[in-house]
Amino acid sequence: MSDDALHETLLEYEGRPAATSARGRDPVNETMVRHWCEALGHPVPPDGSAPATMLQVWTMAGMSGREGRAGPYDALLGTLEDAGYTSVVATDCEQEYVRELYPGDEITFDAVIESVSPRKTTKLGTGYFVTTRMDIRTGDDTVGTHRFRILKYRPAEGGRTAERQAAAPGAPARRPRPVVNRDNAGFWEGVARHKLLFQRCDACATPRFPWLPGCHACGSGAWTAIESAGHGTVYSYVVMHHPAFPAFEPPYAVALVELGEGVRLVSNITGVPCEKVRIGMPVELEFLRVDEDLELPVFRGPA
Repeated sequence: MSDDALHETLLEYEGRPAATSARGRDPVNETMVRHWCEALGHPVPPDGSAPATMLQVWTMAGMSGREGRAGPYDALLGTLEDAGYTSVVATDCEQEYVRELYPGDEITFDAVIESVSPRKTTKLGTGYFVTTRMDIRTGDDTVGTHRFRILKYRPAEGGRTAERQAAAPGAPARRPRPVVNRDNAGFWEGVARHKLLFQRCDACATPRFPWLPGCHACGSGAWTAIESAGHGTVYSYVVMHHPAFPAFEPPYAVALVELGEGVRLVSNITGVPCEKVRIGMPVELEFLRVDEDLELPVFRGPA
């Protein structure tokens, strides 16, 4: 099938349901609101409502999969996979908020396949952008809309998937390469010089990480790169046992480290067994050579 003919087939799915009368697995609840706010450093709203940006939390299916997902969406993805577009990456989402959600609200939603783009070529490979729109309700009231866009693509030559496929049988798997773009290139340039850099807003002095084009506190686009002293504590952590990923041998600890300068980042913990990692444990920055062309900032626990 030619690309033009494939796109004509894909367009037939536009307007068809991706989910019908689906229900959130849990009602809006205080426990999840508190956990989400603690993880993001966001204050719990004084009126007890869920922060608006939690909208997707109440519709996520979890590891057990989605009940209520409609057949046309699976058929659309199957058509793309049969044509060789077997890889997928989420690209962006847009949300609209109509009213607050409060503990006890029961969530229902419908989703529709809103659009399928013409064939596009990206650095990852060539494929099609698929956009779904989810209308979220409690009772008869619409509370928000969530648009989610994915790219179903055929990996480019030399891409991560192609790289794995081309590896010699029995060769050790390589860690995924970081995605470097114009917004975060300065961070990776710092890593190459063994410097851990975060941003500080020139207007309000708010520190931020990960790197972003503008300040989340005041909106200013002016900032300065600051080198961290590399001292931190474990703010939160998880020990990974399953599922196993190529190039990672479980069990291993992944931590959210809070630096002395007030920013947090996700990293591995080295120097101590994963079962001895604890919240509040002091850690120090070091740089780990993963392979010949990848070096990463990690944190070493106390001896």
